[in-house]
Amino acid sequence: MSTGVDAVSRELSEVAAAIGGHVLDVTHDIWQLVTSDIPELRGDDIVEKLLDASIEENVATLLHVFEHGSPPDDIGAPAAAVEYARRLAQRGVPIIALIRAYRVGHGRFLSRCIDELGARSQDASLTAAVTSRMADVSFRYIDRVSEEVISAYQHERDNWLLTQTAVRAARVRVLLGGQPIDIDATESALGYRLRQRHIGLIAWVTDTPHGSEGLTRLDQLASAAARVLGSPGRPLFVPRDETLAWIWLAASGDMVVSGEALAKAFDNGDSSVRIVAGEPGYGLDGFRLTHQQAVRTQDLALAAKPGSRLTTFANVGAVALICADMSAARSWVWGMLADLALDDEPHARLRETLQVFLSTGSYTTTAERLVLHKNSVQYRIRKAEDALGGPISDRGADLELALRACQYLGQAILRPVPT
Repeated sequence: MSTGVDAVSRELSEVAAAIGGHVLDVTHDIWQLVTSDIPELRGDDIVEKLLDASIEENVATLLHVFEHGSPPDDIGAPAAAVEYARRLAQRGVPIIALIRAYRVGHGRFLSRCIDELGARSQDASLTAAVTSRMADVSFRYIDRVSEEVISAYQHERDNWLLTQTAVRAARVRVLLGGQPIDIDATESALGYRLRQRHIGLIAWVTDTPHGSEGLTRLDQLASAAARVLGSPGRPLFVPRDETLAWIWLAASGDMVVSGEALAKAFDNGDSSVRIVAGEPGYGLDGFRLTHQQAVRTQDLALAAKPGSRLTTFANVGAVALICADMSAARSWVWGMLADLALDDEPHARLRETLQVFLSTGSYTTTAERLVLHKNSVQYRIRKAEDALGGPISDRGADLELALRACQYLGQAILRPVPT
């Protein structure tokens, strides 16, 4: 077989087309390798999703270059790759982690391409020539893209570090890290008292804001909510990136901080805003604990499908803890509920009825709350036990937790209905 330029280009184009049919699989494979090898790039659901988008666009672009013979020097960095670099800069992730991600990802991408080539070609000289072309073109592409994303990272990092909010964020990171601090100096720098009762919140926007517009909306919402709740002083508002902020509200002793009160205070009609809240805590330890609870609650809120606008640790604390490992939580819920975990309307009604019944222990009270006849409640409980495969006695606490997980996480933890 000829190993001329045309033959090499043709074979490389066919390899790219074959892999192009599995872009999502290749992307997920690279994403898993990068996040497992580089600890700095994992643990934050929002940034992990941006990494996934960056990898997918880079893979698709490079496959397009292979397939059509486009000059790699003329290809700019994908928008998702630039955005990912900016977010890492805003969150203080070292630039070496970004650079290493491109090396690790490039290595795995080339490996997949070479495997595909080996499975197609029996001509050793053609395989060698195509492999050489792949290495040359992909290295030139990665070199160009790396320069662009590093430039974007450094520009964003410079801007971010120059802002007052970045200084405040650095102070807060020290506070949360548990290091010894000078409380008086820290309070003065933050403009926020630490020797008081706090509520920790995390707020983010789900749309795509322009510049700092998203943070402005969140800051205004936090200030308005503090006024409604009667919080003394201004909230401590700490941007994490241009779509997400950590917030602490001062909570006086007589301030009502129930889920209902928080929902009302943060209800400004903006459906793109999501908020999670920890439990009130006092002093420096309370400042840290309420934030940790908010972080746990955010993990649940991000996993929930469809999720709700406000989620509080008080309501979902136990569920948030078991969802640290979603795969294990899903297996446990399915094992506990059996067919009662099916994601359809009839089983949703049975779960709701059983959940109310377990909390009241009374058919009559359950009927009153659900506006049903007592006989209907009894019928539903019997149907729920049929779906469970046994009586509900002696496992009420586990059942309640599993039902609450279904209530708050929805499709993320329910069993798909068999087709």
